Amino acid sequence: MTVPISTNLNHDTAYGDTTATAALNKISWGSIFAGVAVALAVQFLLNLLGVGIGAAVLDPATSDNPDASTFSIAGGIWFVIAGLVSSYIGGYVASRLSGRPSNSTGGYHGLTSWAVTTLVILYLLTTSVGALIGGAFSGLSSVVGGVGQTAATAVTAAAPAVANSTNPMAGIEQQIRNSTGNNPQALQNAAIAAVQAAVTGDEATAEDARVRAADAVAKAKNIPVDQARAEVDGYEKTYRENVAAAKQQAVDAAQAATAAVSAGAILGFIALVLGAIASWFGGVTGTKRSGIIVAETATRRTV
Repeated sequence: MTVPISTNLNHDTAYGDTTATAALNKISWGSIFAGVAVALAVQFLLNLLGVGIGAAVLDPATSDNPDASTFSIAGGIWFVIAGLVSSYIGGYVASRLSGRPSNSTGGYHGLTSWAVTTLVILYLLTTSVGALIGGAFSGLSSVVGGVGQTAATAVTAAAPAVANSTNPMAGIEQQIRNSTGNNPQALQNAAIAAVQAAVTGDEATAEDARVRAADAVAKAKNIPVDQARAEVDGYEKTYRENVAAAKQQAVDAAQAATAAVSAGAILGFIALVLGAIASWFGGVTGTKRSGIIVAETATRRTV
């Protein structure tokens, strides 16, 4: 008589423990959304702080400003730190408000809050819905990009511009017009067209094109044909140098863009991974170890 009662009690107790354990490990979306809200707010504040610090460092009245590379490195470090702090706090809040006593359950709450936060920020940055408020979460990009552009603008203004990088004929055309004085515009246009045909034509007809260009330049400038031919040869040399410079600039720009995209993608990956880890530890730290819960669990096991 006593054994069946004991067996039933054990069965009921085990069943009750299983049900209680399942309830304690159940996900709490309310606490996760609370953690997301807190994480977004913290990241917003940290990005605003980063923008403020970055803007305060610049002094437009002087040229003694940090290099763009310095801002890029500092901005990358700030990006990682802001992500770690906001992820940890968001994970902690999500776990703490869930009231779950299990470390793993708290960690999963923190990790889920990080995932939702990441998706929300991605949505804000890639859709028109976040056109106004999305910029707040890309404040770091504003610091790096804006300051970098400011430094680049200053360097560009101070450095001599490379002429004719986009149109190799622009400088040659201007040179012909300036050297023909008050001659009729028709002669200037004819000389320019002839020179352009000479420097851009194929090799099969190149010699004939040079002869016509020399005649046109001689008429436009009122100079001997031999002297005009020497000038046409100089124009052709200048054109080829301009084309080579434009090609090299295009290659350099493409390489710089590729390097920037690669570095940005790797930095974003590292920051997200570290943020996920921080959110997990935040969730574990925020696990609620209430004396009441422990006492209730112990009481159920001894019944």
